[in-house]
Order: sequence, then structure tokens, then C-alpha cells
Amino acid sequence: MSILVGREAPGFISQAVLANGEAVDDFDLSKFIADKYAAVFFYPLDFTFVCPSEIIAFAHRTEALAALGCEVVAISTDSHFTHSAWRNTPVEQGGVGSVPFPMVADMTREITSAYGVLSEPGNSYYPPGVAMRATFVIDQQGIVRHQVVNDEPLGRSVDEVIRIVDALQFFEAHGQVCPAGWNKGDAGMVTTSWGVASYLSEHADAL
Repeated sequence: MSILVGREAPGFISQAVLANGEAVDDFDLSKFIADKYAAVFFYPLDFTFVCPSEIIAFAHRTEALAALGCEVVAISTDSHFTHSAWRNTPVEQGGVGSVPFPMVADMTREITSAYGVLSEPGNSYYPPGVAMRATFVIDQQGIVRHQVVNDEPLGRSVDEVIRIVDALQFFEAHGQVCPAGWNKGDAGMVTTSWGVASYLSEHADAL
């Protein structure tokens, strides 16, 4: 697995099912997220177990991310036909419904490999050759600013994705870094010896 933080997010053109349910052959990530923030997340397989809960969680928070200027893109190694079938399966039957973001198909494994999250033999609970449970937050210049990978049984927190985008935008706006557990509305830290001492003198007990 490669570390992409601080590097340009790999672009791609691939088949996908769009938010309106349309299946296309030429979804272009770079065009879709141009000048925007993005939460690009990979998941192992359609019609599985933890994955639908995460996709529905992202769907429930897409509006909150959109308010931050952040697009959401889902990717797995399934086909766009399978994505479409899963979207058209009712939630109460294990489907995900009409999720409000693109679901990209990566049957060639080229995208998953470019992001360094293609499972290999020995990857614990993952079957080989599927996308790992990975999330990338990308800034407006197309640079990866956050990357996290969970083992297959461990569902991710989508609220943490929102917190990361909030923190990134706070840093960009104020030039202050975000200490442990930072949430929107909290104080930042000035990156000087005085700034560290000042922050810790007020907040260390709450960390």
C-alpha cells in the first residue's frame, strides 16, 4: 500500500453510475472534482455486509459535505451493472437505494492499484483482488490531504470525514493547525513555541 498524502490524487476515466442513476462509460474524476474538495472512498464489494452501511452513511451526509464544497465518489471493483442493480435494490433487502453520488466501476483494478488499496493474498480478512476499505480527502488543488484504510470488518466513520474537511478548511483559512480531537468551532494552535504553550495551558486537561 502506498501513501498518497501530500501527492496529487491519481486521475482516471471509467465506467460509473451517476447520482441520477445514469450509467456512463466516461466518468472523469478530474473534471468532476475540479476546484472542489472531494471524499473518494473505496469499498470491497457490492451486495456485501459492512459496505452498504457505509454507503448509506455517506448518502445521509452528502448534503453536509456539499455545503463544504466537497464531492463524494465511491469506487469498488464491481461493474457499473452491479452498481446499478444494488442501487435498485431496496434498503430493507440489502440494497443501498438511490445514493446521491457517483459509484465508479474498476473491473480492471487500475484505479484501485493507482491508489495503492488493492487487496493482496494475506491482507487479513480481505479476499484478494478487491478494493480495501479506504478513504481519501482531496483538496481543491487535487492534492491528497488525508488517507485512512480500515481492515475489512471495520466500518469507517463518515462523521470523521466531515471533521477532516472542516479541519482542512480551518487550516487553509487561518493558518493554524488543528490539535487532537479538534472539531469545528474549537480553537486552533499557532505553530510557534508560544502557540503550543498557550494552547496546552488552556486545553491540555481536555485532550
